[in-house]
Amino acid sequence: MIKKILVTGSLGQVGSYLCEELLANNLEIIGLDNEVTRCHNLPDKLEQITIKGDICDEIMVNKIMKKVDAVVHCAAQTSVEKSLKNPKYDLKNNVIGTNTLIDAATRNKSIKCFVYISSAAIYGNPIKLPIDEKHQQSPLSPYGVSKLTAEKYVDMYRRIFKIPSVVIRPFNIYSVRADPKSPYSGVITKFIDRVKSNKPPVIEGDGTQTRDFIHAKDVVRMIRMILENKETIGEIFNSGCGKPISINELASTIIKTSGKNLNPTYKTERKGDIKHSFSNMKKATKILNFKPNIELEEGLKEIVNCKK
Repeated sequence: MIKKILVTGSLGQVGSYLCEELLANNLEIIGLDNEVTRCHNLPDKLEQITIKGDICDEIMVNKIMKKVDAVVHCAAQTSVEKSLKNPKYDLKNNVIGTNTLIDAATRNKSIKCFVYISSAAIYGNPIKLPIDEKHQQSPLSPYGVSKLTAEKYVDMYRRIFKIPSVVIRPFNIYSVRADPKSPYSGVITKFIDRVKSNKPPVIEGDGTQTRDFIHAKDVVRMIRMILENKETIGEIFNSGCGKPISINELASTIIKTSGKNLNPTYKTERKGDIKHSFSNMKKATKILNFKPNIELEEGLKEIVNCKK
């Protein structure tokens, strides 16, 4: 039975919700975060359980790993744009950081589960829709390459060193904790931030491109299911809603939810932008009985109405 869990990226979007969920279920948590992409207005209890540090710090990681019996590795550099400007930063944080963690896990024989939070960015341009876990992997950015490389390390350590691991590939995560001031925020956060300022959402391209959005709390619920199910070891799961929504529809829903009289504006599409992407969730439904609880409109309303 898992009793004490290391959560990396504990002050980030998924990590912070996960820590709250696990603490509410009376599990002991050690958080680890370098505070580079921390969320705002987090509960004080998350600060209290979090060690400020770098996942690449071998001495510190080995010391922490001796105290836990499970790991959920959420920490990462997550911006595609940033990865294109500084690929080495992704290599260090996403590959070397992951390797440092799972290598330390080999020295702790009591590790019962190592959950790695990867990304749907590893798939690249879809050759079929919806995208299932066996889809070809051809990432389009250093970020995607780094997440895929880290996946391969996790799988190798499972096969060779018998580290019980599971991989989750989230699609587009959103929540009220995403920072609108970050230049690397997702489209939902950017749209809502503009609408709150009485400015129209800016759509890149014609807006017919589609995406699959999942609330951070639903990703957390999937993680909990995995930690509670030994049959998931060695598996890879998509984490999405399995429903495509166009960017035009997204903008329209946000404007409607806000009650404001705005119309989106358009600019040139980004080079290399994927046209359509959404997840096949049959595997998670079959093995975990997982279905997202939070409908997109409900999640958008929460963010639109947030005063922080």
